[in-house]
Amino acid sequence: MFGLFKRKSPIEKLQVKYNKLMKDYHEISKVNRKEAEKYYVQAEEILTEIKAVQSK
Repeated sequence: MFGLFKRKSPIEKLQVKYNKLMKDYHEISKVNRKEAEKYYVQAEEILTEIKAVQSK
């Protein structure tokens, strides 16, 4: 209840996007490997953003 109105930090927002992309990557990789690679590349870009924000 107390965390209801708590705002997410930029790192938390990026982490949510990263987790969603990796989940989608895993699901799609079973059907279409080429399409799944697009999700993986996007997830890696977000991971580099997370590392950049953490290093600041």
